[in-house]
Amino acid sequence: MACPAHASITGRHSSVGNIYALTSVVHSRVPHFRQPCLAQHVAQVMQALAQEQMVRNFAWVVMPDHVHWLMQLRHGSLGGCMQRFKSRSSLLVNRQLNRSGPLWQAGYFDHTLRNDEDLRHQAAYILANPVRAGLAHAIGHYPFAWCRWPIDDLPPATPRPP
Repeated sequence: MACPAHASITGRHSSVGNIYALTSVVHSRVPHFRQPCLAQHVAQVMQALAQEQMVRNFAWVVMPDHVHWLMQLRHGSLGGCMQRFKSRSSLLVNRQLNRSGPLWQAGYFDHTLRNDEDLRHQAAYILANPVRAGLAHAIGHYPFAWCRWPIDDLPPATPRPP
C-alpha cells in the first residue's frame, strides 16, 4: 500500500529525454525565498544539476514559497533528480537559516510536455508567475527567474489551460 505522503508519485513514469514542467512547494508554504540569498541557493542547485548534465534547463522561477522549473531530464529518473534538487537546496537553505527539518513539502507536481506543446509558451507562463503574484511589473524584472531564450523571443504569457 502506498504511503499517503507519496500518493502523488504513484504511477509516475519518467524518461530520459522528456521535458517536464515541475512545481515544488516549501513545507507549510513558509516564504523562505523572500530572502534573496536563500532564493539564490535554490537557483544555484538548478544550475548545478544542469552543469552536471542531469538536466537541461529551459526556464525556472524561484517564488517566495515555491519553485517552477521547465527542464529536460538527461540522466537518471525524475524522482532521483527531484530528490537531489530538494536535498541539496534543503542543506544550503537550512545551513543559512541555522535550522533543521524539512524545507520542501513531500512530493511535487509534474507535467510532461507533449511534442505539440510549445516550450516557449510554457517558459513565458513560468516567467510571468512573479508578475501575476505582484512581485514584478513585467517579465524579466524579477531577479530569481531565468530562461534560455531572450524575453523578446517569447510569446505573450497566457493562463495555463485547465
